[in-house]
Amino acid sequence: MGASDDRARKRLSRTPPKWAIVAVLAFAGLCSSFMFTLVVPLQAELPQLLNASREDTTWVVTITLLVAAVATPISGRLGDMYGKRRVVIALLAILILGSVIAAVSGSIVGVIIGRALQGAVTGVVPLGIAIMRDVLPPERLGTAVALMSATMGVGGAIGMPVAALLAQNADWHMLFWLAAALGAVGLALVIAVIPEDVLRSPGRLDVIGAIGLAIGLTSILLFVSRGAQWGWTSPLTLTCIIGGLAVLLVWGWYQLRTTDPLLDLRVAARPAVLFTNIAAIGMGFALFASNVTFPQMLEAPATGGGFGLDMVAASLVIMPAGLVMMVISPLSGWLERTVGPRPLFTVGATAIVLAYVFVLLWSSEVWHVLIANLLIGVGIGFTFAAMPMIIMRSVPANETGASNGLNALFRSIGTSGASAVMGGVLAAMSMDIDGVAVPTRAAFEVCFWLAIAAGAIAVVLSLFIPRQRAAEQHPSLPD
Repeated sequence: MGASDDRARKRLSRTPPKWAIVAVLAFAGLCSSFMFTLVVPLQAELPQLLNASREDTTWVVTITLLVAAVATPISGRLGDMYGKRRVVIALLAILILGSVIAAVSGSIVGVIIGRALQGAVTGVVPLGIAIMRDVLPPERLGTAVALMSATMGVGGAIGMPVAALLAQNADWHMLFWLAAALGAVGLALVIAVIPEDVLRSPGRLDVIGAIGLAIGLTSILLFVSRGAQWGWTSPLTLTCIIGGLAVLLVWGWYQLRTTDPLLDLRVAARPAVLFTNIAAIGMGFALFASNVTFPQMLEAPATGGGFGLDMVAASLVIMPAGLVMMVISPLSGWLERTVGPRPLFTVGATAIVLAYVFVLLWSSEVWHVLIANLLIGVGIGFTFAAMPMIIMRSVPANETGASNGLNALFRSIGTSGASAVMGGVLAAMSMDIDGVAVPTRAAFEVCFWLAIAAGAIAVVLSLFIPRQRAAEQHPSLPD
């Protein structure tokens, strides 16, 4: 990175303590990740609460992930163009708006609209990582990025028992009022603490590219989530998958030819970036697989192969994994500096595969699920810390927002796919217990096999990522 970027960094409008910047960005990341698991404790009850089918209520979760997939690269590009702090503020404001809409709604349509707006806040994490790159010295960046990346799991794991406690002892609308309150606190902290950034990448927003990406991803997710219900060979299902793939192919062709693309696919084609992003799909899938399956398995009646726990007890079993992610953040940062990000990613992905193999073989006791989820927490902590560092070591300094946004897009594709696929599997392979459709043990086993496959693919792909040493000089890291 040149002297001009060094001078730009020194011109930041105000210089609060570095620890305060990291803490505020981490809190904003916690708010973002909390949105993913906000309604997870309610999944089994959503059909009754919203008077809708189980297939329809899966969209209360999936729509958030879908919007996250589309909005994250857009917010990353806007951050590079107009300032990362400004975009973070805008995303938190959208989170508050969506939470209020869902809180005052009693229908599935209103809740889905609110959840869609909540999904936009996902861009806070890659933007926060890009801000850290701008203001932190290299020796502190790895640990800070590991902490910020860990918030994607920590917020959900810690927020889950809180959400369960509220849902079990108060009206479910209180969940969304809580989300609005968290967003308001995060917004106030960002305005008060985060400095205005001046490292910009001039250009225009690729509106056509954003629309094309949204149409393509939406079509494919409709295929995944509705294929079983519509019939895998029905005209509507085939139209979704063929049309979605065709739109994405045209979108890619357009991105390579437009002056200011939404995503720079040439940068994305670099081996380190390409293999990391494809592997990110598997990591996103594996992460959300546990969020979808473990709570429902813990809450399912014992007569149906579950454990019969209430929402709060099930959430307390899930919570330690999030705490593990936060605790190992310093270790992740140290390992990244010592051995490099690629080995860290490989070890983390392997841990996730072993976790799902464990729970596939041993899941007769609650502590089996706890151990598996703790191991998943370690794996997610390592892999999510490694991916942004691999990306930032491979792209120009003024493209870190968009590039991290692209990586988050691929993770979001994985999480969206997990929500849709596993929601479909659990709905299709269910049995009736006292008038309620409950997933069978076989349904959970299918989900675990899918997660194993996703994690194994990520392990293999990580071996093709070029090795990078921490001591090397890279254009997107501060000198």
